[in-house]
Amino acid sequence: MKWLALLSAALLAFVPARVFADSPYPWPKSGEPARRLEARVAPPEGFVRVAAPENSFAAWLRGLPIRDGRPFVKLYNGLWKFNQFAHYAVADMDVGERDLQQCADSVIRLHAEYLFSRGRDADIAYDFTSGDRARWSDWLAGRRPQVSGNRVSFPQGRPVARTYKNFRRYLDVVFGYAGTISLRRELPAVSDPTRIRAGDVLIQAGSPGHAVLVLDVAEHPVTKQRVFLLGQGYMPAQEFHVLKNPEDGDLSPWYEADGREEIETPQWDFVRADWRRLPG
Repeated sequence: MKWLALLSAALLAFVPARVFADSPYPWPKSGEPARRLEARVAPPEGFVRVAAPENSFAAWLRGLPIRDGRPFVKLYNGLWKFNQFAHYAVADMDVGERDLQQCADSVIRLHAEYLFSRGRDADIAYDFTSGDRARWSDWLAGRRPQVSGNRVSFPQGRPVARTYKNFRRYLDVVFGYAGTISLRRELPAVSDPTRIRAGDVLIQAGSPGHAVLVLDVAEHPVTKQRVFLLGQGYMPAQEFHVLKNPEDGDLSPWYEADGREEIETPQWDFVRADWRRLPG
């Protein structure tokens, strides 16, 4: 009966995430061999990984499945990315079937996936470029964004079940209306780039702008010098990948956290003022 279906959907909206996902990385996989990031990319000689608290975003990123070898990066439509010289490794994560999950969207995707895996529904919320806040909890409750010109409203509709499929539908809408402008605006600046941590973001706002995500951090036990890994999505929407360090060529993907004014990545140059921090 109709009333029973509505009641079931409302109840399912409050079921914890672990009921729907046996893994903290529940997206479709390529079927190719993959290992955790921490097993796939060793820190430089003499460096050790910075301790990551259990259940933190840093720990979740360290477990990100990374495919073996150096496969080509594919676009959302299955074609190969034109530039195959920027990446060190490729994450074993789908990119969707539409040109939506680009650079800032990839950062949002990983952060939201982490929160979803921990059952932190109230923390899953991102700004549209308009400044309106799109909350996953509102989506579950049936309030969908309706965009008319530069105005966004959230009229009441039918609640939906807390499923991974509905979560991805929510993210696709966020990807369509969020970007580097909104993400940079909503994130606080990193005060000391020599002490960056996993989950920090280099981001320049624009159309286009660009954003890359710190995936892991290691430190020298004596000098306390830190190094970090960067990952990105790009345009058109494409598989998320670990970046090379252009200064080291193919030798190492690790970057030095030395507080320099300019940070060169294979496809975008950033400056010190571009550092931002995602909540962990």
